[in-house]
Amino acid sequence: MLFSGTKVSDLSKASIIIILAGFLTLGASFYFFFELADEVLEKEKFAVDQWAIDVMASISSPALDQLWGWITEAGSVTVITVLSVLLLIYLLFFSPFSRWVGIYFIVNMIGISALTKGLKLLFERQRPEVLETYDGTGFSFPSGHSSGSMVFYGFLIYLVVISRLNKGWKWLINSLLGLLILLVGLSRVYLGVHYFTDILAGFLFGVAWLMICIAALEVTLWNQRRRNASKESSAAANTQA
Repeated sequence: MLFSGTKVSDLSKASIIIILAGFLTLGASFYFFFELADEVLEKEKFAVDQWAIDVMASISSPALDQLWGWITEAGSVTVITVLSVLLLIYLLFFSPFSRWVGIYFIVNMIGISALTKGLKLLFERQRPEVLETYDGTGFSFPSGHSSGSMVFYGFLIYLVVISRLNKGWKWLINSLLGLLILLVGLSRVYLGVHYFTDILAGFLFGVAWLMICIAALEVTLWNQRRRNASKESSAAANTQA
């Protein structure tokens, strides 16, 4: 069994914090997502959606149109797919991390893609505007750019956290990645292809799925460390004998 012979003391402090934070974030994200989803199913209109549309319209300009168009590409299927393949190659063949990290990264990315598509078909919410130029086709809820960016760049944040970089670099890199996630979401509202609540739902569902994958990965690594320690103990005992 997965937890057979496993002790909490086998976990590193970072792992304990990640798992606890993951479960807390998971619970909160699912709660707010389903509250929002219930309103969408009932075809409710949200004041915040119209407010966001009005704000973005008030600051619209050709220069910003181009800037937000570039930003939104960071969450596109093409960019995320290419970056995911490159990261997977690194994780499986060149990184100091366990191969399990690469495997759970695959689960993370394929899972969010399938789940987001399923949710879009379930809710069938129409977009505020259909723009093929910015991948603004199909159903609107939840935002695939937002959920995809959250799980991909969020996984990068996790990798930075468990890396051996010094704290200063970790804070800088993760702050930039976090800002990029938020900007990708906002770009969808600015470009008029999503409601603000689509973005919020994408972020909530994305972070929930991300936390599930990271928590499962941490438990798997925990179990792997336990098995390795057991093998080393047995080998040492045989050597002494």
